[in-house]
Amino acid sequence: MSVGKKLDGKVAIVTGGGRGIGKAITLRYLEEGAKVVMNDRDESYLHDIQQEIDPALADNLVVMQGDVTDGAHLDELFAAATSHSGGLDILVNNAAWTTCVKHFLDYDERGFWDEVVANNFTSVYLACRRAVRYMTERRSGAIINLSSIGATRAHHRMVAYDACKSGVEGLTRALAVELGPWNIRVNAISPASVQGVAVARPDEETIRRADPKDFATPIVRIGVPDDVAGAAVFLASEDSSFMTGQVLAIDGGLSIQARAYPAGE
Repeated sequence: MSVGKKLDGKVAIVTGGGRGIGKAITLRYLEEGAKVVMNDRDESYLHDIQQEIDPALADNLVVMQGDVTDGAHLDELFAAATSHSGGLDILVNNAAWTTCVKHFLDYDERGFWDEVVANNFTSVYLACRRAVRYMTERRSGAIINLSSIGATRAHHRMVAYDACKSGVEGLTRALAVELGPWNIRVNAISPASVQGVAVARPDEETIRRADPKDFATPIVRIGVPDDVAGAAVFLASEDSSFMTGQVLAIDGGLSIQARAYPAGE
């Protein structure tokens, strides 16, 4: 492996890779030497990321527009990874519907619930099912599922979403047990307090001047997508080769508090 290239020669699929956390993971994987096939529903995001990447890495990126709830699209996505890059080593299930905010009393019988579940839970199962077909043949692989603090601490007006993220964490543990004999590792990342655009971490002066009372997290700054991308590199690399069935909280310490009291209160 090349010095500093933790994913050199690896092939990854990243769903929902056109913006936010998915975009940050895609860019970091490319920088770490991986070939990446990624999708997004919004074609404009795919265009944007192609314009932003280092031209020297352009041949290592394949972008596809489509919906992860559509099995036919997922088939095309996985076929592209194997045909373009010769295999599959890493799957990142990042795509999700996060704007599904509605009070439980306003749910209809099935429609809204089914749509949230399809986008945030069933899509993860469908992608994992396809990934393991390739990974079991090679007897290796890393699957990384994006969860949320909502899996363990409920959001207001997001009953269906939080239930799905709890399911994602349960699926992660169950698959880790099922797939361990094939050396397929399955882990999850649980982000919180992460803003939705890929920007750099604040500089030291900005952090020093921040008022702790303005933050609900012990670390006195907002999280950024690149914070999550670093964890995604770790979980995909040999640095985590004996780690499976775990959920990494990338949340500035929010989840360790009994309540989300602002610092100093």
